[in-house]
Amino acid sequence: MTGPGRPLAGKHIVLGVSGGIAAYKAVELLRLLTKAGADIQVVMTERATEFVGELTFQALSGHAVFTNMFNLTQESEIGHIQVADTADLVIIAPATANTIARVSAGFADDPLAAVCLATKVPVLLAPSMNVNMWQHPSTQANLRRIIDRPRHHVVGPGTGFLACRWTGPGRLAEPADIVEAAARILTPRDLTDKRVVVSAGPTQEPLDPVRFVSNRSTGKMGYAVARAAARRGAQVVLVSGPVALTPPLGVELVGVRTAQEMHAAVVAAAAGTDAVVMAAAVADYRPATAAADKLKKDGAGRSLQLECTADILHSLGTSRSGNRPVLVGFAAETTDVVTNARSKLTSKPCDLIVANDVSQSDAGFATDTNRVTLVDAGGENALELMSKDDVAHAIWDRVAVLI
Repeated sequence: MTGPGRPLAGKHIVLGVSGGIAAYKAVELLRLLTKAGADIQVVMTERATEFVGELTFQALSGHAVFTNMFNLTQESEIGHIQVADTADLVIIAPATANTIARVSAGFADDPLAAVCLATKVPVLLAPSMNVNMWQHPSTQANLRRIIDRPRHHVVGPGTGFLACRWTGPGRLAEPADIVEAAARILTPRDLTDKRVVVSAGPTQEPLDPVRFVSNRSTGKMGYAVARAAARRGAQVVLVSGPVALTPPLGVELVGVRTAQEMHAAVVAAAAGTDAVVMAAAVADYRPATAAADKLKKDGAGRSLQLECTADILHSLGTSRSGNRPVLVGFAAETTDVVTNARSKLTSKPCDLIVANDVSQSDAGFATDTNRVTLVDAGGENALELMSKDDVAHAIWDRVAVLI
């Protein structure tokens, strides 16, 4: 399956593995890249093969591993020029201090360095080394020299306990973050320099210290919207209710719990932004009072009095000056989906409503797919069932022409 939400699908990616202890993580990186639909050609330095055998990479990639510049069979069948010419992206993970120095100096006497020198496609380096090696002025100067070149990018390193027993920066970025960085490089960046706010997830309205009123939202749609915006170059603030999701790479996360907290956070973040996408399933009602102590079960029934929460989208729509920020709302409906969405479009008011029937098993809460209708002043555009990442890009396609 291909689509804007899968920018790595069908891409030819060179995975360069150099000789560091984090080379074993390149196996997981290869698995994730393959899962994302990419075709992977692994290139290993001689020292890398001391850490992980090339057979592992060959089995997972389905291709012979390029390891030796002077192996005539490899040179005639693969060759560093052919590898460089057929690639859409080169990833070096781990990029050791030695490899960074060699790429910086323009060496070409091993397969990986030769491919980097010969390629005209983007190169993504994921550094991994001892903290002192990372902080050494030579390493930093080498890295600056690389990233000052066109099409060269860096992800990481992370900070933490290192294999050498030191603590600090130098850990290889998580494989999932490297994949996300690669996806961003290969995604058209039509939202560069734009600032956007995305809300996601449910809110929890307390009944007592241990109970709350909420809904079935998992935040998947909102997080997909935030991820898509970041891939397209936007600066993203993600205001999220309680979810079990990892925030997208490079996105500013503002965690909230209640509708009142989300209202305050979104309004504050929206000032001066280009667009706000309210994908959160904000509670429409909350308990009128919240007990200070846990309510005890006494065998008798209880009545729960509810009161309305603030309407965040309406607040933004009635207070904005002109047409900024562009406002996008969501309508999770079970009947009369488009009719209810169009009513919401005018009553809020906003520029676009994303409507979907949450009673459908493949397009409601807690699914990876969605089937939505985009409703604006010009009409309705019903989209087919697609991944939530693809839906997110369809939303930004529409917003991009408005900002």
